[in-house]
Amino acid sequence: MSSRFEIQPIGRFVGPSAPVKRPREIACFSYNDKHEYLQDDSCIRYYYPPDIGADLSKGFDTFQKLDDSADDHLDSLLKTIIHTEKKTGVKTDAQVITWRGMMTKLMSSIFSDRDGFEMNATFYQDTIFIEENHEYKRQSQARQSAQVPQPGRPSQDMMSFWGYKFETLCLLPSTWAETSRDYIENRQSEIVNNYAQYCSIVRTGIGNTSLVIGGEVDAVWDFKPTDDSPINWVELKTSAEIRNDRDMVTFERKLLKFWIQSFLLGVPKIIVGFRTPDGFLTRIEEIDTASIPGTVKRKGKGTWDGNMCINFASGLLDFLKATVNDDGVYRIQRKERSPNIEVFKIEETGHGDILSDEFINWRIKLALGPTPSEGPV
Repeated sequence: MSSRFEIQPIGRFVGPSAPVKRPREIACFSYNDKHEYLQDDSCIRYYYPPDIGADLSKGFDTFQKLDDSADDHLDSLLKTIIHTEKKTGVKTDAQVITWRGMMTKLMSSIFSDRDGFEMNATFYQDTIFIEENHEYKRQSQARQSAQVPQPGRPSQDMMSFWGYKFETLCLLPSTWAETSRDYIENRQSEIVNNYAQYCSIVRTGIGNTSLVIGGEVDAVWDFKPTDDSPINWVELKTSAEIRNDRDMVTFERKLLKFWIQSFLLGVPKIIVGFRTPDGFLTRIEEIDTASIPGTVKRKGKGTWDGNMCINFASGLLDFLKATVNDDGVYRIQRKERSPNIEVFKIEETGHGDILSDEFINWRIKLALGPTPSEGPV
């Protein structure tokens, strides 16, 4: 038996925004140049403006692309939570724990019906854990790669590379003062590699739901403070130059995803690299994340509304808490252009592979408390 959350009519989500709790980083981890997990912030990168006119296609033939065919579930996120809980001796308290990508899909689905999605969820110790259904993701990627571009248009793989190339042109491994002039001036020749990542884990809240969300952050604007101050993260994006009204609508739809991704992790600034149709960087634009919904409302084509996205997410999360509330594995599914999001059980017991044995064993140990010989957990 399945439960449905109706997306239509979206008019019921109009109005002032549901309360939102400012995202605050509670932990982080890195993947190094070999994509090995590290429990530190060693792969944090620093923003420095790129050279305008750069060829974003340069280096495509030497691109070191991460093979993401394996299903990593929530493993790195859970590993970092274990590490944090071992330090504090306190369970990470949240009603939903997931990757940012899952929350982006859920939150944007009110205004984005072209793409479907499938996720797996399980309920454990009063928390819903949500991951992407890897098989669905793999099939979607295969369909995308199989699409034949129109004559004269770049391939999907090339356009994907342009985004990674733009990041390489914008990033420094250390602060500007600690980076050699030679490195800064020769970023165009750096081999592009998407193995290394810095991932931030934040605690936040939307409506009545507390969340812990993990996601990759591209760079920091200046430095990462050692206290609880907001971090000046930067999100890097590319987009085609806007030449007409049709391009403007396309860009406005892109801004929906840009805004949600940054909003969820508390990233205050997005830097968009605009490019020619054949991949030459023409200009960059710095956009304050918080200003995007207002700008779209005042000057845009009315393709989406920020407050409605938040209210929709708040209602959907309440629905998930009322539905995913028992042992077993659930599927969260939206078919392409479907007017609803469906939730149904696919396994009656257990947690599938969503939760690692390491995480479950740790949580059992944490719940039991320390033995007399161990002292605090």
